[in-house]
Amino acid sequence: MSFLPYLCPTLIKETDILNRIQSPKDLKKLSTQEQKILCDEVRWTIIKQLSKTSGHFGASLGVVELTVALHSVFNTPEDKLVWDVGHQSYAHKIITGRKDRFVTLRQFGGISGFPNIKESVYDDFGTGHSSTSISAILGMAVASELDGNYKRQHIAVIGDGALSAGMAFEALNNASSIKGNVLIIINDNQQSIDDSVGALEKHFRNLSSQKDNFFENLGLAYYGIVNANNYTEIKQALQDQKDKKGIRVLHCKTIKGFGYHPAETGDAAIWHAPGKFEIETGKRQVNEQGFPMKYQDIFGRTLVDLAEKNDDIVAITPAMTSGSSLHWFKEKFPTRFFDVGIAEQHAVTFAGGLAKMGKLPFCVIYSTFLQRAYDQLIHDVALQELPVVFCVDRAGLVGEDGATHQGIFDLAFLRAVPNLLIVSPRDEQELINALYWATEIKKTVVVRYPRGRGKLLSLDKPTVLKTGKGTCLRKGENIALLSVGKIADEVEKAIVELNHKGVFPSHYDLRFVKPLDNELLTQIATNYKKVVIVEEGTTHGGVGSAVLEFFSTISANIDTQLIGIDDEFVEHGSIPELYEALGISAPYIVKACL
Repeated sequence: MSFLPYLCPTLIKETDILNRIQSPKDLKKLSTQEQKILCDEVRWTIIKQLSKTSGHFGASLGVVELTVALHSVFNTPEDKLVWDVGHQSYAHKIITGRKDRFVTLRQFGGISGFPNIKESVYDDFGTGHSSTSISAILGMAVASELDGNYKRQHIAVIGDGALSAGMAFEALNNASSIKGNVLIIINDNQQSIDDSVGALEKHFRNLSSQKDNFFENLGLAYYGIVNANNYTEIKQALQDQKDKKGIRVLHCKTIKGFGYHPAETGDAAIWHAPGKFEIETGKRQVNEQGFPMKYQDIFGRTLVDLAEKNDDIVAITPAMTSGSSLHWFKEKFPTRFFDVGIAEQHAVTFAGGLAKMGKLPFCVIYSTFLQRAYDQLIHDVALQELPVVFCVDRAGLVGEDGATHQGIFDLAFLRAVPNLLIVSPRDEQELINALYWATEIKKTVVVRYPRGRGKLLSLDKPTVLKTGKGTCLRKGENIALLSVGKIADEVEKAIVELNHKGVFPSHYDLRFVKPLDNELLTQIATNYKKVVIVEEGTTHGGVGSAVLEFFSTISANIDTQLIGIDDEFVEHGSIPELYEALGISAPYIVKACL
């Protein structure tokens, strides 16, 4: 079955309005009917590009009509527009002067998958983490008031999933005391990545009138509910808001994946970011079976195995059930699984409460999102020495999601916290072993692992790691290469090249960043002329810093070189491209040794 006629019937007539759009100013020259046709062309552009590359598909398709209407009604960029998270910003990028560069989306040197203030004057605030838009737009509105600009409008588009986060509640609580013109648009599609959860989601489902709702009870003017996939309806609703003053809420309903039948009717979590697919059939190009397996799947299946043996194990995620492969745990142990919504701070302290009462919580959070719960990790868990296992997913470089999502800081910010044990497995087998170790150690533990597929074609029975003990992967002479995590693979590539050149270094996997294997490091400092430490994270406070700190305590006089990520944010690109650009690929390791 072909979905093309369903997709965009106007395109069959070979309309070409999009090529006339260089900026939102051009939208205002179009009739409403032409703007409707433009929506189909924008949607088709997104579908064509994302069928070839990965990206955030469902959310961007769902807000095409809303995006075109916003830019046609309001005077952007004079009026300020902030997209929460930015998963839904592709149509915005296409009609704000970036349609010709849309083919470079999320590629090295191309445009970002999220709003970026360095990329366009129409990206009024950089986003990538959820639930920041209302706080940011309130700040902008106050600044406009202080500058005497009382006419400018300030618009935030936030999804019902992102509204579950504490930061959004904090901003809404503050909004009623703010002076300024702010329109908060609720993009209600009943989805985060997985289904939305919590009391607010239930409130939205039961909301049928403008009276006695959450927002009016906070003192905010409320308008809605509007079908934002109906262009005429959403444009009229926005025109009604254009000249209104004060802080108000417009509640819109959308459908994730709207306009593309497989995404509309299929699993919304899958079509959030489906990867490559065949447009006419909706068939995705996936390799779900066989080895090598994804680290996330190794984790998810191992956690189920452990939970079958230990009734006290519970799993917690801040809205990352599918991404962290917790769906198997949820199916097998529904009463022991907790998706708390986009609420990382709550997730960590909630885990602390469970641990205090004798449970063994596995708190599963992406590295980049754990940054949002740093205080809770310190104050509520580590300080009290509670046995919580923090499973830090997407540790290290994540690739095309770019600077907001690279997991390159966790080792540095976690290493400073007392009472933490930190292990970074180099492969899938070591991840399994680390999880078994974490179950037995009964301390505050961090197990960090990367995104994507590993390398092993088979797995052995688990063995429990020894706390704080590294291992020698390859014995050589003169030079010792030290690594932690999967960057060990790049070190091994370098060693092959070095061997061809007659250089035979040793290679040690530290495994543990905290505690370090001081006995092993002392032997290394004694027996080698040069040490090269390789890490896939920031060198400021990272693994290399830890080793150098130890060397200083034993007055080791040894030539030491760090290879890692300098003091910078890392933009989007494939992992091999980023390795090369950052100077942490095998050729740079070879050069350091020679």
